[in-house]
Amino acid sequence: MLLFDSSKIRRFSFSTPHGKLNTPFFMPIATRGVVKGLSGKDLEYLNPKIILGNTYHLWLTPGLEIIKKAQGLHNFMNWQGSILTDSGGFQVFSLGKFRKITDEGVHFSEPDSGKKHFLTPEKSIDIQLKLGSDIIMAFDECPPWPSSKEDVLKAVQRTTKWAGICKKYFRDGIENDMDNKEKPLLFGIIQGGTFADLRKKSAKELLKIGFDGYAIGGVAVGEPRQYLSKVLKMVLPLLPKDKPRYLMGLGYPEEIITAVNLGIDMFDCVIPSREGRHGRLFIREKKYFWLDKKKKFDFKKEEIYRTLNIKREDFKKDFSPVDKYCDCELCQNYSRAYLRHLFKIGDTLALRLGAVHNLRFYLEMMEKIRG
Repeated sequence: MLLFDSSKIRRFSFSTPHGKLNTPFFMPIATRGVVKGLSGKDLEYLNPKIILGNTYHLWLTPGLEIIKKAQGLHNFMNWQGSILTDSGGFQVFSLGKFRKITDEGVHFSEPDSGKKHFLTPEKSIDIQLKLGSDIIMAFDECPPWPSSKEDVLKAVQRTTKWAGICKKYFRDGIENDMDNKEKPLLFGIIQGGTFADLRKKSAKELLKIGFDGYAIGGVAVGEPRQYLSKVLKMVLPLLPKDKPRYLMGLGYPEEIITAVNLGIDMFDCVIPSREGRHGRLFIREKKYFWLDKKKKFDFKKEEIYRTLNIKREDFKKDFSPVDKYCDCELCQNYSRAYLRHLFKIGDTLALRLGAVHNLRFYLEMMEKIRG
């Protein structure tokens, strides 16, 4: 299996109000304005350039009034890199019985409090503008898996309609905001499930509307992973070469490399930080294969990394570094035995160190791919 083909990687850069981004890149997840358990100093060390926030969650807590008083999400969380915010669509559609979809937007109730809300395309864009996002996502409908072709078609039609509304509201909002020093970017989201004709329909309709970048939705949070390459090959040939391409919610290292090979530029996923907090750590099997320029790029997953469960009994007396090839705070200062001890006693330092290590793994992987 070819994991890394340097001839197909789309290396280019584009600018946001908070800095230049070089592709391909990975965005750590800061759903509620924080990468769970990590401080601003941790992010400064990891230096991801861009992180991802969640429109739905930030709208509900702490709310736009608090964010406004803090002069934007960047100041509120003490992060001066770029921020991409999703539209809130996936979270709302995941509420199941607590939501009702209409052509105008989505009525939903908070599962815990029962408080009612109405999220529209206009509201989604308005929230993201008030958060001060650098990359804003259009509001879309992400149909569940599996869905009938008829239901997926309805989702595509609604996504197109909402995309046009988002584009107009975004354009008007930027033009009317005299304090806006630099224009954020607006991305459209392509839906269509595993149906080639519907994926192509969605892509072509969004291209007519025109966006600063294009995301491919559903693949990592809906359709099974075996459809990944199939869906990307349906859509990517239709997209402009000079616009960023974002695969939402993906994934494991080998999946990211597969998508990079096919022409994807941007990734986000909760996997590295979440797995790290649970003591499942990504370990390099050798000093990254792409560091050796003499080797052919034909290594298999098993030769690149493995996942180590640090909570296992056999690490109790293992005083070696977690990963001898890693330069993160964990691997440079603590042993496997000590990290296991931290997890066993339930100390929160274990969660932080695990997340830092895994994010360093992902971010260094992207650094080396960029070259």
